[in-house]
Amino acid sequence: MTTAQRQVELRFDAVEIDRKWQERWERDGIYRVDDNDHRPKWFEMTMYPYPSGDLHIGHWYAMAPSDAHARFRRMQGYNVLHPIGFDAFGLPAENAAISRGIHPYEWTMSNVENMRRQLRSMGTVYDWEREVVCCLPEYYRWNQWFFTKLYERGLAYRAKAPVVWCPSCQTVLANEQVLNGVCERCETTITRRDFEQWFFRITDYADELLDFDTLEEWPDKILTMQRNWIGRSEGVDIGFDISDYGIEEREIRTFTTRIDTIFGVTFLVLAPEHPLVSKLTSDSRRAEVEAYVGQARASSEIDRLSADRDKTGVFIGAYARNRLSNEQVPIYVADYVLTTYGTGAVMGVPAHDQRDYDFARKYRLPVRTVIAPITWDGREPTEAFIGDGFMTNSGAYEGMTNEEGIEAIAKDVEKRGWGHRTVTYRLRDWLISRQRYWGTPIPMVYCDECGVQPVPEADLPVLLPEDAEFRPTGESPLAINESFVNTECPKCGGPGRRETDTMDTFMDSSWYMLRYCTPQFSDGPFEPQATSDWMPVQQYTGGAEHAVMHLLYSRFFIKSLRDMGMLDIDEPFLRLFNQGVILGSDHEKMSKSRGNVVNPDDVVGQVGADAVRCFLMFIGPWDQGGPWSDEGINGVVRWLNRAWNLVEHDPAQLDDSATDTVTVRETQRILHQTIRKCYEDLDKFKFNTTIASLMELVNHLSRVWNDGSIDSATWRESIEKFLLMLAPIAPHVAEEWWERAGHGYSIHQQSFPSWDEELAAEDELTLVVQVNGRLRDRITVPASIEDDDARERALESPKVQSHIDGQDRAERRVRPRPPGQRGGGLAGHNMGDVNVWLGIWTADGSAILDVPVKVDTGSTYCQLPANILRTLGWEATDGTRTYQLADGSRGLAQVGMVKIRFHDVDGMEWFVFGESSDIKLFGVEALQNFSLGVDPVNHRVIHIAPDPIPTSG
Repeated sequence: MTTAQRQVELRFDAVEIDRKWQERWERDGIYRVDDNDHRPKWFEMTMYPYPSGDLHIGHWYAMAPSDAHARFRRMQGYNVLHPIGFDAFGLPAENAAISRGIHPYEWTMSNVENMRRQLRSMGTVYDWEREVVCCLPEYYRWNQWFFTKLYERGLAYRAKAPVVWCPSCQTVLANEQVLNGVCERCETTITRRDFEQWFFRITDYADELLDFDTLEEWPDKILTMQRNWIGRSEGVDIGFDISDYGIEEREIRTFTTRIDTIFGVTFLVLAPEHPLVSKLTSDSRRAEVEAYVGQARASSEIDRLSADRDKTGVFIGAYARNRLSNEQVPIYVADYVLTTYGTGAVMGVPAHDQRDYDFARKYRLPVRTVIAPITWDGREPTEAFIGDGFMTNSGAYEGMTNEEGIEAIAKDVEKRGWGHRTVTYRLRDWLISRQRYWGTPIPMVYCDECGVQPVPEADLPVLLPEDAEFRPTGESPLAINESFVNTECPKCGGPGRRETDTMDTFMDSSWYMLRYCTPQFSDGPFEPQATSDWMPVQQYTGGAEHAVMHLLYSRFFIKSLRDMGMLDIDEPFLRLFNQGVILGSDHEKMSKSRGNVVNPDDVVGQVGADAVRCFLMFIGPWDQGGPWSDEGINGVVRWLNRAWNLVEHDPAQLDDSATDTVTVRETQRILHQTIRKCYEDLDKFKFNTTIASLMELVNHLSRVWNDGSIDSATWRESIEKFLLMLAPIAPHVAEEWWERAGHGYSIHQQSFPSWDEELAAEDELTLVVQVNGRLRDRITVPASIEDDDARERALESPKVQSHIDGQDRAERRVRPRPPGQRGGGLAGHNMGDVNVWLGIWTADGSAILDVPVKVDTGSTYCQLPANILRTLGWEATDGTRTYQLADGSRGLAQVGMVKIRFHDVDGMEWFVFGESSDIKLFGVEALQNFSLGVDPVNHRVIHIAPDPIPTSG
């Protein structure tokens, strides 16, 4: 915060309050976790930080809300394990050590100590006795132990493989670490090399990793990312004849999921790394092909597969024979084909694959239709047809549907020995070798007599030498350290050489949740019984960027340990929540170059930890993130000042004889509604609406104190329960104010307040009055009103009277209203399935559609069928569950002002939806469901509800 912007001062010493209670909590061990506690266990984790220096505000945004949620669970009566650790190995530490001339251990542990201080200043509920630091031998020895166990089971192996190489960092990179052909760390153009590498056979678990049945409380986007990353495909492996070229290989193997299009093949494409490229390339084409291959190998797989990238390739001067059509087709090399997927060779079917179509058009290759829709007129297509149809230009399979053709051709290919049905995966085995120093040494020894031997358990850990030379050479720094390299063979006792690569740091995070359970255990990586009692983790929070690495590797690791008999669970994390990103005040990603970085230490030193915690949780939904704002901090400070004033008030000053019973009832209603709202919202990580509810409560209490209309007993109850609701979010001031209010230590050992449904109930509701299917008035009536009385009150409305003159009152009806709702509607009143019509018109009266939809009145939600959503400009991405606004389509936001009307068979209107602000929400947000109840705040007759569809609906 700048001096000019720091206009609001706290009326209490927040910094001193922070210090006071942090020291007290630490001294008393109030957050120490007892494995033998009789309360139900709740294991909640946030992804541990990398100790790169200081905690930045992004760390606070990830950790403060998760801390609030863990505190909430404590107040619900759980024995909560909410641990912390440090992801302390990795290349940045090594590079920093090189640039600073210090040892990576010294640099890392200095940062760890600083971040411990900062995390304590946040007021976290961590049990520091369970801390893990991955660069310490007592942790990484178990990385080595796990490696040897995986090796014994054949899940760890060594093989030569092409890898992405950064010439500057002098190490192998994962595909995800390459952006636009350069290293994401140093922005050096990458190359490819062939190395002997260590791998874990994660592909052995590919099908099981696609089983998401127990991950119902993971975000759909994470599951989709993992599903796509694993990339399971069923198809046919078929060979194209190259026997005329006099080489050892007699055919090019290709994999296709559309064997029905085999007669439409007009070219083949080989990956640049395919071994047949050099063998088949003609002399006249060799120079051009080799230049292209060299260029392609400098690009990452992600870049090469980009849909936005122009397709390129080079003819190699050779042909292959399609055995089914007996045609010779040209062979190209192109970088959009990978050796890591399928066979590294692709058959080009431009009429039925858009990527092949674009390639064929660019290089003037034939386009032959072999699957045709009924409406096909025989002309060459202007784009690839990928739908179902009838086979044409397909020899003996002419006239079959393409589904029939797939089965018939697959059988014939297998019968003739030309190919076989198979399953392939995009997922590759996990390459764990790194040619750097600062990581876990791989515990293997090479012996000329005995071959590769694992280091025995008794000799673990294999320690990192303290005298390593860190200069990047292309080999691991360990390779030039003779005292490390030279050792004895564990099997024969003869001379041996240690493996000098270190492990990928994702090894550390693949099992750290297990170590949290018993971090002091020395007889194994974890104590079996205690770990069984705590695992799996009930709630995990962290960034979505870890979807296809850390989260996938952890799932693989737990399943492999289960198969070794070490665990009895299938998944590490039952629930997953991804927080958003905190941006700079300019709404841009924070960076030193932009000058928009916020140092949390500075802000905490000015306004205390709780103001920062509250602001970060209030700026918007936690999964969406938002911009930092100095004015926003000021707003939170003003609110905390008002809350401080309330706590400082002496209830004895209230004159109970002057109490207003209406005010007392209103206060009770607002208080119990707030408790219910905060309980439900904290449970769902809706911190922003939790704080908004507390702000409304503070405003109400300030008003009733000022006008003296509340009694002392209701006041005391309101303040006490307000502080209990505040405690998870602002733990320091809640503890301080709890003490000042005369309560015993500690508020963080109290239960979250409960609410009374009767006290929380509304005294009045808004009645929607319609005449002949059109909204004519809204009137306020008692919540307990009977239908007959409601009808009479509606008929007394002048707006209604002007529209019913001369009509028989016996036809007036009152639609069922669910208990506890302020407005009319179907939601919550179970009458079974009801058919209603959905009509949509533009402002000029033009109908877009008017179709029947079935509403389950026992559910809160109505789900629109996929075809209707498509009419509205939406696309179904998963058949029936998830929808998104189609790019460039005519969504409601593009149509302009429209009216959406639900009506029953006889024309009686149920709901009208036509305000421009609503249209924006309905169209742009493109949510899959919406509430049919009346919004109790703004009384709109229909509103968006972003919650998932209940199973009953």
